[in-house]
Amino acid sequence: MDGQDLDGLISDERAGERASRIATRPLVRARLLPLQRTCRVKPGLVTDGRDMGTVVFPDAELKIFLTASPEARAQRRLKQLNALGVHDNLARLTREIAARDERDEARPLSPLKPAPDAWVVDSTHLSAEQVIEEIWEAGGSFFESP
Repeated sequence: MDGQDLDGLISDERAGERASRIATRPLVRARLLPLQRTCRVKPGLVTDGRDMGTVVFPDAELKIFLTASPEARAQRRLKQLNALGVHDNLARLTREIAARDERDEARPLSPLKPAPDAWVVDSTHLSAEQVIEEIWEAGGSFFESP
């Protein structure tokens, strides 16, 4: 934004936590939805979010619902943080991730759940390469079309 790299800020655990809490507000969701949908342009769009396939882009040609246990996600997050020189507590990260999932699954507005036609990929016990293989398999002819 304005020449500043915000990757670290938007991928921070606190950003996800805040987004989860703000996502429960109907006015925020009502204003955000049209803006999100304007991002869909040819040749396509890859999005990441807890209601992308169910609410934002329910007519998407390919939907991948990538999931993993809170424990696996916390271990991965801790590894990322350690690589950045940040030390955290695995048990605390696991609790926070599980609490966020529970809150997002239980919210009445756009709950966290896979779309009925989504390909669910549980990456708990998969390497990054195996996840890519699963997604490639899910896409099938989608990736081969011009």
